[in-house]
Amino acid sequence: MQRKNNLLKSSRSGIAMMMAIAVIVIMATIMALSLSMTTITSKKSIDLYLYEQSILLSKSATEYALLQIAQNKPCTALADDILNFKQETIYDINISILYIYDSDIDCTDNGGTLYTVVQTAEQSGSAIIEVTVSVTDKTITSEPIRFFRRTLQKL
Repeated sequence: MQRKNNLLKSSRSGIAMMMAIAVIVIMATIMALSLSMTTITSKKSIDLYLYEQSILLSKSATEYALLQIAQNKPCTALADDILNFKQETIYDINISILYIYDSDIDCTDNGGTLYTVVQTAEQSGSAIIEVTVSVTDKTITSEPIRFFRRTLQKL
């Protein structure tokens, strides 16, 4: 009887098994990295969208504050529901107004906040409008998103 040498065949299948495991490990690593990048990209897209929306809402809130100032007497304190409101239950918008007038206008009569008194009539009739827009819904984003805008508007 003749003995067969199985040493050569067993080493070939062992190398093939090791190569198959290495390919599976490399593919699993690539898949895990691509899944991780996908979730990070979608989160950043949502955060960027909410931030851009906050910028646009701050501009609209500034125009809204100017409209409310134009409808009232000079240096008038506006109602709290006009200055603080929610937009689409996601955004919290707060508006603060500081007036700049000459000494002819008395802000204490109308309840407004006088920032400073100027000397010339050309400088009189301005307002510093501060708008803060923040995302209040924590289920949408994991990080707080807040945008602050301060403008000097001529009335």
